[in-house]
Parts: sequence; C-alpha cells; structure tokens
Amino acid sequence: MSDSSPEYEIVLDEPKNRFELVVDEHMARINYVMLSPTSIIFTHTVVPFALKGQGIASYMARYVLDYARENNLNVIPQCPFVRAYIERHPEYQDLVAKSSR
Repeated sequence: MSDSSPEYEIVLDEPKNRFELVVDEHMARINYVMLSPTSIIFTHTVVPFALKGQGIASYMARYVLDYARENNLNVIPQCPFVRAYIERHPEYQDLVAKSSR
C-alpha cells in the first residue's frame, strides 16, 4: 500500500491467537501460533469478500512482520499469503526461521 493509503487499527487478540482489523463491521485477521517464546507461526490470513482488493492483507502482513521484528521473533510463514509477502519484500526475509527456508 502506498504512503497515502489509510491507516488501519490492528488489534492483537492473544486469547484467540490472531491479529484483527475491522473495517465497516467486516473483520480481516491473521492467525498465529506461538511455537516458543522466540518463534511465531503465521498460519492463516482471512480477508472477507467485502474488503478484498483494498490491500488489507498486505497491510496486515507488513504489520505482523514488523511486530515479529520488534519482539525479536523468528517467523515460520505457514500461511501462503504471508510467505508470498516475504518473498516479495526481501527486507523481511531475515525474520524467517532457518528451518523454514
């Protein structure tokens, strides 16, 4: 998303193991599992049809990867969308756990 794109609020819902973003009553999310105190697995990205085509999945992927970096977490990108995002954005490749490469 470009710098002129709207800012969205993403909420970490730890009890449900997901990052959530709500727009017009529609919730997008990225699910995760904490493999260890230093490793996070991003398992699934969900964007409702009503929100498709707005760059929300990319916005969320960037957010969760920045979160991982800020919290010194190794990333296991099990989710195909997050894996593809990392492949397209080499600045995040250093986060990927060696066993996942």
